[in-house]
Amino acid sequence: MTNRPIGIFDSGVGGLTVAAAIKKHLPDESFIYFGDTRHTPYGDKSRDTVQTYSREITEFLLSQDCKAIVIACNTASALAYQKLVKKFPDVPIINVVDPVVNYVAEHAKGKVGIIATRATTQSGIYKKSLLAKKPKLQVVSAATPLLVGIAEEDFTHTDISRGAIKAYLNNDDFSKLSLLILGCTHFPLFQTEIESFYEGKTEVVDSPELVAHHLKSVLVEHKILNEKEREKASYRFYVSEKTKAFSRIARNFFGENITLTEKVLS
Repeated sequence: MTNRPIGIFDSGVGGLTVAAAIKKHLPDESFIYFGDTRHTPYGDKSRDTVQTYSREITEFLLSQDCKAIVIACNTASALAYQKLVKKFPDVPIINVVDPVVNYVAEHAKGKVGIIATRATTQSGIYKKSLLAKKPKLQVVSAATPLLVGIAEEDFTHTDISRGAIKAYLNNDDFSKLSLLILGCTHFPLFQTEIESFYEGKTEVVDSPELVAHHLKSVLVEHKILNEKEREKASYRFYVSEKTKAFSRIARNFFGENITLTEKVLS
């Protein structure tokens, strides 16, 4: 059945940027979102821990009859994607790294910057993948973990967020970029602030849009795209721990009528 939901998960609020893009570009698709707020952030967790959390969440989403899984978390994409693909070979699993790498490798014409969590930065997944496709590309990267906490506490578009952005990006490494990759799904929440910091001279890659388009192609490939609206798309939201900030941000994206269900997996 093509009208089964898509499963989406992240360590917290960041994946809501991906979920919103999926809702925009695939309006007939229902989804179930799981935000692992009890364990956020994933960026300072070990590989084994992130893999365990990701497996447990994927098992839960599949128990809810999801037809595909979107890992809406860069850290989980970097550390757990391959494990999940091997464990669940019959389910399409989409990560958020590959669509961005493909886009940047095709469009980058100068220096490329990457900001991400510590775990994603240390994995080197973006840099390795980009240089494999475009060996002469100049790539710089930095861990920017404070931005995750600022997003989770809903302090975007404040002096706090602007100060953190300036502290991380106001240096020679991140000057004169042609493209900047936001290597954490929390970071599109700062996209307009980062674009303002660069005064419109650097393209800040919109990764949720790229992921949504990639998801559509995967659904078409597996013949599970819900092309005909049989009933209105539905959206269900689970969190491992309810927080006021998550509730507020989720309602900003999806309206006041959403219901958050707390589900503790481990």
